Amino acid sequence: MGIALVFPGQGSQYAGMGRDFYEKYPTAREIFQRADEALGFKLSELIFEGGPELNQTVNTQPAILTVSYAVYRVLKELYPHIEPQFVAGHSLGEYTALLGAEVLEFEDAVRLVRHRAQYMQSAVPELADISGETEETREMYGLGHSYEPTRIFARECLLGRRMVERGV
Repeated sequence: MGIALVFPGQGSQYAGMGRDFYEKYPTAREIFQRADEALGFKLSELIFEGGPELNQTVNTQPAILTVSYAVYRVLKELYPHIEPQFVAGHSLGEYTALLGAEVLEFEDAVRLVRHRAQYMQSAVPELADISGETEETREMYGLGHSYEPTRIFARECLLGRRMVERGV
C-alpha cells in the first residue's frame, strides 16, 4: 500500500505552531533558521509568539510553509524507510508538496510564497467591508442577512473577483 501526504493551506495557522518540533529536533530548528535568513526577518519569532501579524496573508503563508516543511523533514528523518508515493497540498500546501517532491529548494520556496502572499494581500485590501457586511456585496451576490457562512462566501467571491480583475 502506498503512502500519500497532504499539506495544509492558509487558515491552519496558530500562535506557537511548530514550537515543539523546533525545540526537540535540530532538523526543524535548521528549517526555521533558513526561513529567517531567506526572508531577512525573524519569521520564527512571529510564528511562536503570534499576534495579529501572524494572520496577515503576507506572514501566514511563509509561516505555514515553514512549519509544514520542518515537520515533514523531521518525519523523514525519524522514519527514513517510509517513502511517500504521492504528495499534495491544499492551495498553499502545494508548495510544501513541491518541496516534498524535491522540485524546489526551501529558500526559493519560502521567498516565492512570501511574494505570492504579497500579491494576494494586495489584491484584496484590508478593509472591514470585505467580509460581505456591505449592502453592495449582499446585493451583488444575492446574499440575504449577514451570518458567518454568508460572510465567508462573500469574502471568497470578492477575493476571486478582484484576483481575476487584476489578472492574478
